[in-house]
Amino acid sequence: MKLVAGLIVSAALFGGAHVLYDGQGPSTAVETVSSSTYRLTANGDEAACAVQRGAAVSDGLSRLKIAPDCRQLMPGIERAKFWREQADGSVAFSADGVDPIVTFSVADGDGYESYAPRLPLLSLASTGR
Repeated sequence: MKLVAGLIVSAALFGGAHVLYDGQGPSTAVETVSSSTYRLTANGDEAACAVQRGAAVSDGLSRLKIAPDCRQLMPGIERAKFWREQADGSVAFSADGVDPIVTFSVADGDGYESYAPRLPLLSLASTGR
């Protein structure tokens, strides 16, 4: 429920900023990249795996290293090779740098929560490294 409310508020703020600035004003991106190593969990389970954001490839696109055991949390996620950060602060993991396997929005604190696909609900939290 907290996730849905957060997404609604985020969408409203993002849309309002574009209306006010007609897309040409200051960036609405949220700077959350304080670490390149994250802990990925599914549905609040104790099971977790490591995700590492690597070197930048281009603007907003970075290499991604996902531990093999992440497949237990979401089958197919192990194919992701790229981390793409959007202007609104959302992050998508993809195999080709374009088509998302999973997409995250900025969460409370220093991390992200997935919103696509709807299940499983994934949390990505910075490990501070």
